[in-house]
Amino acid sequence: MSGATDDHSSAGAIDLRSDTVTRPTAAMLEAMRTAPLGDDSRDGDPTVVRLERLAAAMVGKEAALFVPSGTMGNLLAVLAHVRPGHDVLVDPLAHLATSEIAGLVGVAGVVPRSVASRAGCYDLAALAAALATAPAGRVGAGLVWLETSHNGAGGRVVPVDHVGEVGAMARRRGVPVHLDGARLFNAAVALGVPAATIAAPVDSVMVCVSKGLSAPVGSLLAGSVAFVARARALRRMLGGAMRQAGVIAAAGLVALETMIDRLAQDHAVARRLAAGLAGLEKTLVDPATVETNMLRLDVSRTRHDAEAWAAALARHGILVQASGAAQLRLVTHRHIDPAAADRVIAAFAAAA
Repeated sequence: MSGATDDHSSAGAIDLRSDTVTRPTAAMLEAMRTAPLGDDSRDGDPTVVRLERLAAAMVGKEAALFVPSGTMGNLLAVLAHVRPGHDVLVDPLAHLATSEIAGLVGVAGVVPRSVASRAGCYDLAALAAALATAPAGRVGAGLVWLETSHNGAGGRVVPVDHVGEVGAMARRRGVPVHLDGARLFNAAVALGVPAATIAAPVDSVMVCVSKGLSAPVGSLLAGSVAFVARARALRRMLGGAMRQAGVIAAAGLVALETMIDRLAQDHAVARRLAAGLAGLEKTLVDPATVETNMLRLDVSRTRHDAEAWAAALARHGILVQASGAAQLRLVTHRHIDPAAADRVIAAFAAAA
């Protein structure tokens, strides 16, 4: 498997908790060692500038900003788009609503308002109603949120047409749209389209280089020149201005230049896992819903809850994430090859 030879996990513990556990490639480490450096918060770091320009071009936006994390990138998007007191219209299973809400409320001072959705796609009638009205005592919608691939929906991909419909609907109301594209390149590979095609209808987009693309740290927030200028000032306010950040940006460049096409291999391994686990117990997962590198397993009809499953699998050298009482999350990445997937299926059979 391309890129996996420098850290192969099928022979030891198999870590499926997240694709954030990926290690930098040898090419990334060499690029980090030799990167031209400057002060990103003063005159600019040349390697960061290269990364920002490449990322902006790849997602079809005018400019981009390098940030330490996807969470910071998303928070900056909210701060740059929305005035305090407004609502962010969001799918209740979006990562923003489940894991980033403290920053949304406590730092940005905006209110999340759930809109009915399925597999990451909004009920368009419900979204139209939410855009047109505001609950009593509320200012109204200031931002519409999208996410693809969709973590809470098990790595599902939002169709390009749906992104376009949401963008057009919000534009008619004068409300911007932000796309949490932490795994946008997984979605692009699954759909067979450029990332810029998916992001074209939205006003801003955040992408991570530190998940399946294997860079050790970093994300990029992209949008118009004016939007990125606001976000850059807000990044300093949040303490996110960095100095010789080219050391880490260099790995991000390698990630964007060399690691996107191989994401298809992670998707294939995820489908292999889904087929094998469904063969053990069909209620665990529907293989037809596995579109990228993520599986969310329903263990509610088994004899064990999610924590017990995670503990039993750990004894077999398989690390997975329990999500609530009835769900396990498994995420494939470049350190998980087909042989590792087969070991996982065998471990599930033994743990059962």
